[in-house]
Amino acid sequence: MKTNLLNYDLPALTGHFAQMGEKPFRAKQVMRWIHQGGAENFDEMSDLAKTLRAKLNEQAEVGVPALMTAQQSRDGTRKWLLDVGTGNGVETVFIPEAERGTLCISSQVGCALECTFCSTGRQGFNRNLSTAEIIGQLWWANKALGVTPKNERVISNVVMMGMGEPLANYDNVVSALSIMLDDHGYGLSRRRVTVSTSGMVPQMDRLKEDMPVALAVSLHASNDKVRDEIVPLNKKYPLKTLMEACRRYLAKAPRDFVTFEYVMLDGVNDHAAHARELVELVKDTPCKFNLIPFNPFPHSGYERSSNKNIHVFKEILMEAGLVTTVRKTRGDDIDAACGQLAGQVRDKTRRQQKWQEIIAAG
Repeated sequence: MKTNLLNYDLPALTGHFAQMGEKPFRAKQVMRWIHQGGAENFDEMSDLAKTLRAKLNEQAEVGVPALMTAQQSRDGTRKWLLDVGTGNGVETVFIPEAERGTLCISSQVGCALECTFCSTGRQGFNRNLSTAEIIGQLWWANKALGVTPKNERVISNVVMMGMGEPLANYDNVVSALSIMLDDHGYGLSRRRVTVSTSGMVPQMDRLKEDMPVALAVSLHASNDKVRDEIVPLNKKYPLKTLMEACRRYLAKAPRDFVTFEYVMLDGVNDHAAHARELVELVKDTPCKFNLIPFNPFPHSGYERSSNKNIHVFKEILMEAGLVTTVRKTRGDDIDAACGQLAGQVRDKTRRQQKWQEIIAAG
């Protein structure tokens, strides 16, 4: 079986080339060809010796995910379903904006955390993605989108906010982050790469030491009672513990704040009292809030908060000095908005079956 070089960050690729009897600069050359040149074929790598190209053709491959479907929203958002084998597909979304282009990348086939308002969570869970399958989404999108008229990459920012909990797939995600940040890879700034977590505290502490990038936390509640219900991970790492981990992370973060994501669920977490609780909760934690109007999906059991409630909620946070934005819904006509990614998951958890039984029972 051939070795997929897409699985290797630069240190690992350098080690692999050393085992082949090759010098370290060859790893840098190949990494640039793969990630900056979009090369799938070793014969394209014209500055490599023919003997090395022959050796690589025999022993290795650049195994990128294959495209299953592609969709484009009325607002320019693009979504790709990529084949990761054995009947599974993951979704990757590109969001164009005036000042930046953001790629939302998946880290797992499905998700094991069962946040109750998330369409991805309803699909169940199959497995973690490999480094190649994670970075392959960026590789593929870069190739599909090309460059701007100024010969700059269209993708300027990457967010690990697609399918799955990134920190539950820690090693592969960190390896993919290493490639994103490497000057021989994609050369992205730590400030322009964001990992979003539901609050896996031990892994947050590890990420702070290993690969500190911008941090977003899926908060969604102002007290443990509500968060226990909608984000079950909270029972293991309650809010006090999570806030302490956020403050520890900031010691090495590239940004001096944590972004808290907060999906607005009608009658669940959107009252003025909840906003005031949040002000108290984060008073010692430098942060910004991103309020996300809920994106409905069939049989979710939730409704989107009213515009009035969202406005009042935002005003309370802003009056307390907290920078607060309301996320503009993008790509909802192609199910590419926040919380709508579902992909194609061969569920190993029976969660899909459970929900079908609940829906059938009325």
